[in-house]
Amino acid sequence: MLRLDPMGGAVKEEDGEGEDSDEEEEEDFLVADAAAGDEQHARPPERRRGRGREEKERTKARERRRRAVTGRILAGLRRHGGFGLRSRADVNEVVAALARHAGWVVLPDGTTFPSHPQTLLLQTPRPAMLAPAISLSSPSAAAAALPTLLPVSSSSCAPGIAVPPLAARPISRRAGCAPALRTAAASSPFAVSRAVPEGGPASPLLAVPVPDDEDADAAMDGGDGGEQTGLATRPAVAPPRPPPERDFAGTPYVPVYVMLPLGVVSVKGEVAEADELVAQLRVLKAAGVDGVMVDCWWGNVEAHRPQEYNWAGYKRLFHIIRDLKLKLQVVMSFHECGGNVGDDVSIPLPEWVIEIGKSNPDIYFTDREGRRNTECLSWGIDKERVLQGRTAVEVYFDFMRSFRVEFDEYFEDGIISEIEVGLGACGELRYPSYAANHGWKYPGIGEFQCYDRYLQKNLRRAAEARGHAMWAKSPDNAGHYNSEPNNTGFFCDGGDYDSYYGRFFLNWYAQVLLDHADRVLMLARLAFEGSAIAVKVSGIHWWYKTASHAAELTAGFYNPCNRDGYAPIAQVLKKHGAALNFTCVELRTMDQHEVYPEALADPEGLVWQVLNAAWDAGIQVASENALPCYDRDGFNKTLENAKPRNDPDGRHLFGFTYLRLCSTLFEGPNLPEFERFVKRMHGEAVHDLR
Repeated sequence: MLRLDPMGGAVKEEDGEGEDSDEEEEEDFLVADAAAGDEQHARPPERRRGRGREEKERTKARERRRRAVTGRILAGLRRHGGFGLRSRADVNEVVAALARHAGWVVLPDGTTFPSHPQTLLLQTPRPAMLAPAISLSSPSAAAAALPTLLPVSSSSCAPGIAVPPLAARPISRRAGCAPALRTAAASSPFAVSRAVPEGGPASPLLAVPVPDDEDADAAMDGGDGGEQTGLATRPAVAPPRPPPERDFAGTPYVPVYVMLPLGVVSVKGEVAEADELVAQLRVLKAAGVDGVMVDCWWGNVEAHRPQEYNWAGYKRLFHIIRDLKLKLQVVMSFHECGGNVGDDVSIPLPEWVIEIGKSNPDIYFTDREGRRNTECLSWGIDKERVLQGRTAVEVYFDFMRSFRVEFDEYFEDGIISEIEVGLGACGELRYPSYAANHGWKYPGIGEFQCYDRYLQKNLRRAAEARGHAMWAKSPDNAGHYNSEPNNTGFFCDGGDYDSYYGRFFLNWYAQVLLDHADRVLMLARLAFEGSAIAVKVSGIHWWYKTASHAAELTAGFYNPCNRDGYAPIAQVLKKHGAALNFTCVELRTMDQHEVYPEALADPEGLVWQVLNAAWDAGIQVASENALPCYDRDGFNKTLENAKPRNDPDGRHLFGFTYLRLCSTLFEGPNLPEFERFVKRMHGEAVHDLR
């Protein structure tokens, strides 16, 4: 059989030899006696024999302790990790199993390398990103390789990827280090609360059953139920068991809203398919849903002439919702609908704005090639009177004030519980950096959107104020929409993003975003005084495990791995008493890695960073799912983020909005799963925990 020696290696031990057999005792005594010096041989045989027995007892005690620890580790890995280790697995096999779990390929000779072949092909331009292939031929090599092979957190480093010292972020500010360990632990097979069977003793570190010495020996000697052939063991193959579910009974009440279809109100002011909508809303009300979210489209309401608002369709819709005793979240949607993932209708900007854009296309965001993005207006015209005598900010304020006056009774009765203010592309606070109509595909890094003449003038003023007029330009080596970070000179490790010019440009680019939020929220607070307001921030999780976080940078979030780009956003929201609504709370990092390993995404690390930035600033946080979700795993992940386990301050989300109402939600098991999810968000007990 195999056992571990004091140095961690594998030592062969024949089956059938008990530790207390006379032959083993005699053999051990002779070995110890032969290794002794001349002085020991000069001692009387009785003293030598007595000392040999004492040494043997100590050796046996150490061996039992070693075997017990090894048995606990292997039993925990078999029971909770799904590694399928054989009974007599040695250290090399354990490390190999853990490496494969981390997404690496381990050959029979121990050679180890990343599972995605494109990563190896890019090794030359990524000298700091890849750990070299190593061999696990010896226990010492395996132990030395372990920190390189296995990620310790959901940080901005992919498995096997080391960030250079210059890219390191202080631990207290790094979303992916200690905080992300909690997020990762919540979904890990080694999570404490999932591993301890009821009524059994447990290790405080691994939370797996602690066997007695005899149990550990049995685990080492094949008491695992596997099929043995000589020294090799072939474990029984069992399907992976789903992780135990957490019981949320008695936890804080988190309201659940459901987004209504994008085109629920037509440009003609009619409620689309009103009878079917009423039937669906009644089902949602019976399922315990608190309310619904509705987009109020600028392009529908102020469609034809400036300051002529048509609220008729929304009046009909709000009347239906009030009769059903549901609450309302209303989105001030100052962007067009039809160019983003999931957009199933086309609602352009107001016609009179489009006419202005034909003669002055610089009112739109513009990329390096001069392509205009008509989804929303450039923040460069926030203070420019180019919209028939009004600035963009004044147009937004007039729209919000008209809504507040028109629906005053809904505010007074508490039917409208929250106003979400659209601040950019897709109603989110971000640049339209990854537009599908410009050829972007996931997981491209996107492009900077600051080439309209108004933002370029703003950039020149900032460069001159800094005393470096030559910096009044945008990067010319930042790639294109579908580039990877390390294929560009700006975003690669050690690239220009971290140079003096790069830091100046990214600071300016992010500050334009913050200034826009500051201006619009100041007026929103005036228009909706006394009402709750919120801002949606997008979850750009791809390339989060790289040093530059390129996709976030092009979207306006200055969040490389050595800087917290979400804390300044949280401070602006706090200034105006606004809540933060964040997306992608249902996504798991491991799932993203399996589908798109090249994206180096980490939604769990990103969610943890953003939520803590908001909570540290003392503002409320709500969330929504980024993609359609009907399965229990996605709902469970949302619950874990909504009510973090063992949070010392008892922090939790103050609301969740489900994307989106559709016929699929009512098919098969989808509705029962959703109803079950709503109960758990409300802190109610469910009786089918697995």
